[in-house]
Amino acid sequence: DLDNNVYLDFTIMGIGSTILGYADDFVNKAVKDAVDSGSMSTLNCPEEVELAELLIKIHPWAQMVRYAKTGGESMAIAIRIARAFSGKDKVAFCGYHGWSDWYLATNLTDKAGLDTHLLSGLEPKGVPQKLQGTVLPFSYNKIEELEDLVSKNNDIGVIVVEPLRHQEPENDFLKKVRDIADKIGAVLVFDEITIGWRLNVGGAHLFYGVEPDIAVFGKAMANGYPMGAIIGKKEIMESAQSTFISSTFWTEKIGLVAALATIKRMEELNVPKYLKNIGEMIQDGWSKLAEKHKIKLSILPPAALATFSLGYGEKNQAIRTLFTQEMLKKKFLATASVYLSYAHTADDVKKYLIAVDEVFAILSKAIDENNVESKLEGPVAHNGFKRLT
Repeated sequence: DLDNNVYLDFTIMGIGSTILGYADDFVNKAVKDAVDSGSMSTLNCPEEVELAELLIKIHPWAQMVRYAKTGGESMAIAIRIARAFSGKDKVAFCGYHGWSDWYLATNLTDKAGLDTHLLSGLEPKGVPQKLQGTVLPFSYNKIEELEDLVSKNNDIGVIVVEPLRHQEPENDFLKKVRDIADKIGAVLVFDEITIGWRLNVGGAHLFYGVEPDIAVFGKAMANGYPMGAIIGKKEIMESAQSTFISSTFWTEKIGLVAALATIKRMEELNVPKYLKNIGEMIQDGWSKLAEKHKIKLSILPPAALATFSLGYGEKNQAIRTLFTQEMLKKKFLATASVYLSYAHTADDVKKYLIAVDEVFAILSKAIDENNVESKLEGPVAHNGFKRLT
């Protein structure tokens, strides 16, 4: 940090983007070479085609690719293309999909519309009121909610799903979503921005054997360099030609070479398998230490995005804040989630769990004595995307 303290990051590793670890030498070399050779040109760089061919090779159901620099704009592109193809405005979705008008418009209809989709308590100010009713939420693993939306709305043209966050699909949920999309002629979009590349090299949908019409990638794909990709079936992706989607920097070379280098390393090192193994070490450690200190704690999947939840209701956030505070004193960035990277070693995990053991003892005592907040040296951390204002 600015005071030259050195920490181990056992939180979300660059907001989920640095899957190989911070400043990976292999990726950085590719980026430095790209900078030296000129990262921008009037002509398209060959890496643009090379990455598209690689993404299509990994995902044989797709035939075309478009690029962006961030997850939010990648999802906006996907929705624009999907609406252009379907000719219908309404979007049914579950999961977290960014900040764009199409998504935040959910809260125009119901202020709590996004509360169970990672974003809670946000005001949709600045979103046109006329978008009210165009975005329809349903819950993960509750196919009956999507069926109900479809029965009441004959103009749903797009269905958007995160194939996995912290719930495994049950009762063929993803396949049933696919079947509904086919039945009503809607474009099925899988948002792989967070989960992509973590269960396997490519999209999590490959792991579950369900093909979307469009898949969207970002975050881990380029190990911390801004990069997004929208891949899809040719007949759907060609709808982009009938609308306007453009940006100067979407095909700037740094993100492309970073993605190529990152994917190569993920394939060579079998990074997803490594993340699973390291994540399971952490999950197992949490479980044993929670039992030892009698802390009400549940483990959420997948191991590559190891997360625990507490069972103390309104006190949960204060307890998590105390956990972060005390782990910082032991030189760990820590919260309830660990987005694993290839840089996390077994020795790092052992050191982390020793610190967790000591901090869980502090939490347990504070919970028993009902004085968690008095132990805090600052305010309770605001939760998720909530703002101080």
